[in-house]
Amino acid sequence: MARALLQVLVLPFRVSRTGEIEFAVFKRSNSDAWWRAVAGGAEGQETAEQAARREMFEEAGIPPTTPLIPLDSVASVPVHFFRDRHLWGPDTYVIPQYAFGVQVDDHTIVLSDEHSVFRWARYEDAARMLRWDNNRTALWELHERLRRRSPRV
Repeated sequence: MARALLQVLVLPFRVSRTGEIEFAVFKRSNSDAWWRAVAGGAEGQETAEQAARREMFEEAGIPPTTPLIPLDSVASVPVHFFRDRHLWGPDTYVIPQYAFGVQVDDHTIVLSDEHSVFRWARYEDAARMLRWDNNRTALWELHERLRRRSPRV
């Protein structure tokens, strides 16, 4: 299926036994040593939410029926990061990336072959670990939303 001009970012989180929010960060298997969130592109006519649900299931085994928290964070990702960029024409320079949070307290993360490892981290540690600014911005927004919702975070 053709890749759409749309990227998604999904930030899984859980509430630890001590009541702290922890975020899952992932390393890709294929090359780099950089930590990141679950990410991927929309396929065909998928919406951002549909793509996020598919990606979180494919990459981390999170059931697609798990409620998502849509974030306001939207980033522009340069097309040179994408293998299929030649299909989008010479006048496409960036594609939008939409971010979501997903609470996975009762789910076990099951990695696909796309990732070699994941780690649960407190906000401060996850923010330091993440390589990409758009990942850190979405993480900050999600953390702020959760912190305001729960005074224990």
